Amino acid sequence: MDDSNIKTVNNNFLLKFILNRQYRVYRHLLLILFIIAVVYNRSAKFDEPVAHYARVVVLVMMLLLFYLNMYRLVPRLLFKSRYTEYCLSILGITLVALVFFIGSRVLLQPYIKNMHTNEGASFNIYAFVFAFIILTAASAAVKLFQRWIVDTQRINELEKTTMHAELQQLKNQVNPHFLFNMLNNANVLVHKDPEKASQVLMKLSDLLRYQLYDSTRNSVLLTADIHFITDFLNLEKIRRDNFDFIVSREGEISGVQIPPLLFIVFVENAVKHNMDAEKQSYVHVYFSVQDNRLLFTCSNSKPGKISVKTGAGGLGLANVKRALQLLYPDNRHTLDIKDGEDTYTVHLVIML
Repeated sequence: MDDSNIKTVNNNFLLKFILNRQYRVYRHLLLILFIIAVVYNRSAKFDEPVAHYARVVVLVMMLLLFYLNMYRLVPRLLFKSRYTEYCLSILGITLVALVFFIGSRVLLQPYIKNMHTNEGASFNIYAFVFAFIILTAASAAVKLFQRWIVDTQRINELEKTTMHAELQQLKNQVNPHFLFNMLNNANVLVHKDPEKASQVLMKLSDLLRYQLYDSTRNSVLLTADIHFITDFLNLEKIRRDNFDFIVSREGEISGVQIPPLLFIVFVENAVKHNMDAEKQSYVHVYFSVQDNRLLFTCSNSKPGKISVKTGAGGLGLANVKRALQLLYPDNRHTLDIKDGEDTYTVHLVIML
């Protein structure tokens, strides 16, 4: 059961009346009143006061059957998949009740109205059995429905907890990888260009602040994540002279909430794999919000001489793919990666 179904249960008074314990007494009172109305609605077959006593006996037997099935047979047999024992128990109770009714009719024969007519003397066994089946099915259905709702809510909570734990694990795997790259860049610049190294460390402090505070939340503003990516690319531009980037946006970006650090892996991979000592390299990042859809495109140039892949950068991409599956399931996102001859492009569409 998804969140919308659970909200429907919580907002529907009838379902709340059936499921919530605070309405338990009212449910039982309503049941008793209903059975009383059914029993006393039928015309009396006996003279008074025998008719009154007969109605009381029928009422007690019907209530006993209903509660015995709901609180004993269903939980102890049906819920434990002991179907044969459950069916035999229901059959046995029905037969005992049937024998009791037949015996009672024989004993109360002198008190039957119009005993010389077929209407007064007839005893409808089929109606009796049908009434027992209805009571049994109704009590079992109520208990099964309550059990189904509780189980589905527990499963939903377990799925949420599991997904949150897995997302946190994926985030913890991505963040150290990103920080390792940035600190390594600063370490290289300390020897080559101390001034640039100082700029890198200053900007890196801003990135760490975002990661330590903003990225720990379930969602952040898209504008904040774009600012984070821009700072990251500025760091790379400080480190590399032959590098350029463009971050463009379109549509109603303001106010859009997204999971934190969702796009940085794609941008990081673009930067990592486009280093070219012979020609200018670039990364173009594009964000657009249209018709409740977020479009993200990251395109980077490819170097003329492809370096040997070590496979170390595959972890972050695999993690973000898994995170997308958890955060946007059921066709709520599409990810298209095109590895061309001169460019590498990631195209991601998310349903907001």
